Amino acid sequence: MTEIDVKIDALVPEWLYLPDIAEKLDVEVTRVRQLVKEGQLIAVRRGENRALQVPAAFIDGDRVVKGLAGTLTLLKDDGFSDEEMLEWLFTADPTLPGTPAQALSENRGTEVKRRAQALAV
Repeated sequence: MTEIDVKIDALVPEWLYLPDIAEKLDVEVTRVRQLVKEGQLIAVRRGENRALQVPAAFIDGDRVVKGLAGTLTLLKDDGFSDEEMLEWLFTADPTLPGTPAQALSENRGTEVKRRAQALAV
């Protein structure tokens, strides 16, 4: 859990509070906190009350976006911080096209993971 950088905050179009995610996933808030702790979601402190929030793009209906956890693991293994992961996931890439977060939500995770692996080289 990290403080949000202004530049990264501007890249992420929408955020959700942990209780909202718990409701969408039909789990307890403690389970959402566990997902963050396990690195399956990235949460940052933002807003006036510094509440933990997660990019809305990481949630697809009643589940975490397919391929997100694996992508976050690859990026973490590449030495990325939470801020760097968010920046990479939400920065537009014309060769993708769109952002890696968009590609994951559109079930194009294989290409996103391939690119995340290539970052380590």
